[in-house]
Amino acid sequence: MTGNDNLVEVRDLKVHFPITRGVVFDRVVGHVKAVDGVDLAIPRGKTYGLVGESGCGKSTLGRAILRLTEPTSGEVFFDGAEVTGMRARPLRALRRRMQMIFQDPMSSLDPRQNVESILTEGLQTHGIGTSRDDRRRIIGETLDAVGLPRWALSRYPHEFSGGQRQRIGIARAVVLGPELIVADEPVSALDVSIQAQVVNLLDELQESLGLTYLVIAHDLAVVRHISDIVGVMYLGALVEEAPSDRLYREPLHPYTRALMSAVPVPDPEIEDRRERILLAGDLPSPANPPSGCRFHTRCPWAQPTRCADERPALRPIGESRVACHWAEQIAAGELRPHQVDPKLTRPDGEGLNPAVVSAPSEPGSFV
Repeated sequence: MTGNDNLVEVRDLKVHFPITRGVVFDRVVGHVKAVDGVDLAIPRGKTYGLVGESGCGKSTLGRAILRLTEPTSGEVFFDGAEVTGMRARPLRALRRRMQMIFQDPMSSLDPRQNVESILTEGLQTHGIGTSRDDRRRIIGETLDAVGLPRWALSRYPHEFSGGQRQRIGIARAVVLGPELIVADEPVSALDVSIQAQVVNLLDELQESLGLTYLVIAHDLAVVRHISDIVGVMYLGALVEEAPSDRLYREPLHPYTRALMSAVPVPDPEIEDRRERILLAGDLPSPANPPSGCRFHTRCPWAQPTRCADERPALRPIGESRVACHWAEQIAAGELRPHQVDPKLTRPDGEGLNPAVVSAPSEPGSFV
């Protein structure tokens, strides 16, 4: 059972997709380890931001929590109920309480249905509303909440702008009265000016409806604005988790420090002096992840012992949880990043050495 303060708890969750080959009969020759042993908890009424490079497993994790993608192993608890072992009928009833906002508002909406039909479908499926007038009242209140006019009910998705279509997607999620919403890159397909409006709308809905969010994004500025807790994923696993302010003020994992060093600072003097960390090579293949610490092939602080042989556990350090053998030594300045010629790195991604460009920096000037 889960704690009373957590709406969602995830324990050692894994999602492995088989790789098959064969002309007549397919045979499994390997697995893509999209999510590989994730533990996290989302407090009730809070926002958990999940960040990381493309291909690190963020979206797969979000879909697995809702069982839109079947987990390979592990457990997911929603309000004390185990979702992973739930049968079809109780799972369908539970889906009213957990909904999803998709990245592309156009492809996630049926172009042959008008807005009223899109929003009515979920209400009918879950038996919400005693009559058509009652359902129209619920839909009308939802449109008001997301900032859409009532005349939108008769229109089709192609008649709206990108921001308006995303508001329809948000309305489809909140019309059922859910407690948890998984928002998968909810603003990445929108113009910057519209992104701010949608983020503010999500904030307002959380405050008025008491929603709990899992927000998946790659934009660190968006995650910082909306999140109470931030988790950083790398190659299918969490490498750091901390309260938002703490993570942005003092990142502890080398990968998080590299991400933060890429965020521009509006002060030109600090921007010129702060440390910049450039990671050599691409993200390794999740079908053949490195042994030991998965980040060691690109880590500027990788050591000859432990890093390549022993996978670090996600362990508590102060308010944070960090998966790094040397996090305390790095934070204390006892270990310095390697100075390596980028020409020495191998293009196949095996045995990469990190390329680091360092400049004088001030403590805490990563963001």
